[in-house]
Amino acid sequence: QENHLFDGTISLLEEVASFGKYVFITNNSSKSVDAYIDKLSKLGIKSNKEDFFTSSQATILYLNEKHRNSKIYCQGTKSLVNELREAGFNITENVEENVDVVLLGFDTELTSEKLRNTCEVLLQDVEYIATNPDLVCPVSFGYVPDCGSMAVMIKNATGKYPKFIGKPEPTMINFVMQKYGYTKEDTLVVGDRLYTDIASALNADVT
Repeated sequence: QENHLFDGTISLLEEVASFGKYVFITNNSSKSVDAYIDKLSKLGIKSNKEDFFTSSQATILYLNEKHRNSKIYCQGTKSLVNELREAGFNITENVEENVDVVLLGFDTELTSEKLRNTCEVLLQDVEYIATNPDLVCPVSFGYVPDCGSMAVMIKNATGKYPKFIGKPEPTMINFVMQKYGYTKEDTLVVGDRLYTDIASALNADVT
């Protein structure tokens, strides 16, 4: 949770690295990969960009396939917005006409103005997607609302509910297996949440 490293974590990762590869797959779209690398470094875990696959990256894969030239309204952190813009997408954070897609991320910089804008943009005929369905995010004292809870809040106001891109969809697992040439038999998913982490493993047909 946050800045706590569980006993045995580093020795486990070293053991895995001795015969294969580990990759961190996360539904948290509020941070960039660079921020995760810095966080793990402070916990004593060396990593690089190739060791991560996030729901933001999975969302970029989806948008590349479905909405390469679309206007996308994004409610998310500055990090997520910048990541999308760096990937070449036409991103707005304002209420504008001719929006094609509304994207909701885990927004740790959420304001009432952002919520108002999202509800107004959703009046348009748009595809509505979200990075991840997690209801809560673990923190040092317990939990805070995650993207899934934000989606419920917006549904209560608009009647609209998004398509979720991250886990439990198998996208991240399938991408990592393909990228590194591992089979389903070679792959093991470890996670702390049944309805996202473990469900994504089941949906990818891996252990």
